Amino acid sequence: MDFGFTEEQNMLRKTVRQFVDAEIMPHIQKWDAEGGFDQAIWKKLADLGFMGVCVPEQYGGSGMDYNSLAILCEELERGDTAFRTAVSVHIGLNSMTLMQWGNEEQKKKYLIPQAKGKKIGAFGLTEPGAGSDVAAMMTNAVRDGDDYVLNGQKTWISLCDVADHFLVFAYTDKTKKHHGISAFIVERTTPGFSSKAIKGKYGIRAGNTGELFFEDMRVPAANLLGQEGEGFKIAMAALDNGRFTVAAGAVGLIMGCLEESVKYCHARETFGKSIGKHQLVQQMLANMEAGYQMSRLLVYRAGEMKNKGLRNTRETSLAKWQACDFANKAADDAFQIHGAYGYSDEYPVARFLRNSKAPVIYEGTREIHTIMQAEYVLGYREDKKVGSVLPGWPFG
Repeated sequence: MDFGFTEEQNMLRKTVRQFVDAEIMPHIQKWDAEGGFDQAIWKKLADLGFMGVCVPEQYGGSGMDYNSLAILCEELERGDTAFRTAVSVHIGLNSMTLMQWGNEEQKKKYLIPQAKGKKIGAFGLTEPGAGSDVAAMMTNAVRDGDDYVLNGQKTWISLCDVADHFLVFAYTDKTKKHHGISAFIVERTTPGFSSKAIKGKYGIRAGNTGELFFEDMRVPAANLLGQEGEGFKIAMAALDNGRFTVAAGAVGLIMGCLEESVKYCHARETFGKSIGKHQLVQQMLANMEAGYQMSRLLVYRAGEMKNKGLRNTRETSLAKWQACDFANKAADDAFQIHGAYGYSDEYPVARFLRNSKAPVIYEGTREIHTIMQAEYVLGYREDKKVGSVLPGWPFG
């Protein structure tokens, strides 16, 4: 077992941290208040090779390993969850799914421009009546000649107004339930497509989130990802990758909570001494540190399994569940350590607390992951082979 990082990974962390400190930290309070960030950030991320960090070089990416993606997400979320979310969706849910399930033509047409940052990818699974219960979706696609006619709606879709390409899931045969769902690559410019942002979110305010609408939208049959009826498998495989990035981001949020809390503990005095000298404050810091270290180990174990080409649904579920819960608690404790100042935008901990709640819900609620882990232990759940495997690293 090797718990160290390579020189390349350490350099990546340093580069991302410098980027966050220079490009995000000075503006995030304003962006959070305004509900959106400067779109020039996308080009800067692309110029540094971040938009395709773990995509093979032959498809326009940087060719780094999956734990390098974790490092990227960790450091971006230290700045703000909105930026980690953008990378999670673009790389974890979309690009990595194309790597795993796309044919060569689809990879050349969609994956290459996404990895280079020339196009942005997103993911459309959740609907107003279908979240954890994926089979309750209503969106449908009917074959008509060389096209599928897509009708329906998606909600809580990150990058809804920003992305160029979407992976959209729809029923092609509702009588087959899970086995009747198919996946499609959808372009924003196709007639019948529209999107609308959701306003007034509790957290991740700088990020673009909203609804997608498909009205008699004709999608070429060539844009079917995998085979008809494989959509549920594709969605679950995509969530393995998305959950990995969410867990890594949660580690970064805990790190941000620790850094801000330690700084404040050294600056603030009560009853004649630094508040860091008070044992109950130390207890909160100790819990943050424990959560940080445990979450980090779970995340990088899942990343190493990805590198080896091993199925990691169980391990990634555990990492996502625990890291997000630890992050939510760390943000609450950081807020408490700051006292009344935590209630103000003068310090980032209020934003940390608001941002920490959504990851406990999306990409599998804590309740879903609790049930999954119990079913693994009891022997009720077993990971079966899927039709396509995410390529291991180093890429061939």
